[in-house]
Amino acid sequence: MRTATATAAAVTTTLLGASVAALAAGRYAAATLRPRPGRPLPGGRRLSVHSTAAGRVALTRSLASLRPGTYGLTAPGVHAVVGSVLTDVPAEPDTVVRRLLAVTHGSLAPGTRVSLTPQLHSGDPRTALGLDHADVAVPGELGPLPAWFVPAARDTWVITVHGLGAGREHPMVVMPFLHRHRLPVLDLAYRGDPGAPASPDGLGHLGATEWRDLEAAIRHALRHGARRVVLHGWSTGATMALYAAERSALASRIAGVVLDSPVLDRRATFRRLAAARRTPPLVLPLALRAAESRARLHADLPSPGADPGALRVPVLIFHGPEDTVAPWEPSRRLAAARPDLVTLRPVREAPHAAMWNADQAGYEEALRRFLVPLM
Repeated sequence: MRTATATAAAVTTTLLGASVAALAAGRYAAATLRPRPGRPLPGGRRLSVHSTAAGRVALTRSLASLRPGTYGLTAPGVHAVVGSVLTDVPAEPDTVVRRLLAVTHGSLAPGTRVSLTPQLHSGDPRTALGLDHADVAVPGELGPLPAWFVPAARDTWVITVHGLGAGREHPMVVMPFLHRHRLPVLDLAYRGDPGAPASPDGLGHLGATEWRDLEAAIRHALRHGARRVVLHGWSTGATMALYAAERSALASRIAGVVLDSPVLDRRATFRRLAAARRTPPLVLPLALRAAESRARLHADLPSPGADPGALRVPVLIFHGPEDTVAPWEPSRRLAAARPDLVTLRPVREAPHAAMWNADQAGYEEALRRFLVPLM
């Protein structure tokens, strides 16, 4: 009798434990997949502002604050732009002094906790860059999608699309370059973004459904004067671009694809994001299964680029080997499998989706060489 009672208690305890684990896994899965446009990705270390002076700011010393390049600094109500590390000015041992290029809103008071971000600009193309633009509504399958259109003379348009933790302000880093080369730009907001329809389940799908909003943007461009388009995406926006090139009925009008930090292994990216949200290791496998079930990202759904032989257009990939969100290895494999169409430009010491920030000159020169034959 005692043995039966003990067995029943053990079974009950196991079932309760499994139920609690399943609930926890579902909660972590939903939190990881819920869109958070304009919010820094989890896992990035926040930095403290130690002091400011004319044209400079002292930040907590870390690998992030020592990165070469130009970045945004964000905090609630604050946005600023910092440039290179200044090595010729005095600094405390625990600080790094960087060039302060602009404070676009708020103030960098000592003690302010900030995040380093690849988003340099705040506002719209006119207020941030002085570029005339039109606010347009792209008809999407879920409803109107807001977009900025920056006109120019050519009939090859570039459609830009942001990725994880960003909004359509992020692609403005390449707008001045594209405008100098007389390429019209359509900068898209998609499902889950502010002003755009929500995904029916309220979740992000790492590009697997969002790419249809990019297809809607291609259709809009073709209806309004574009002869063909180049897709330029960051992170999951890059995933969307590759999906569109593979699956869209309009793929024949895509002249080329530019991928910055593409998410080509969604399981690895989910694991990394979930771990950065401090998902307990024992729950992580359950969270992955819960995420795939909730977002219908089943293992039999091929990742973009899974069949390199299906590529039909030139592809330029910018990716950093140190990317902690989207593994670099799938990009390397894709480039190795299709050297006739795919060019991979590695960018060292660059975080996810910040390849331009880490090497503006190299990025824009590689982009120029890629685009010239497609204009």
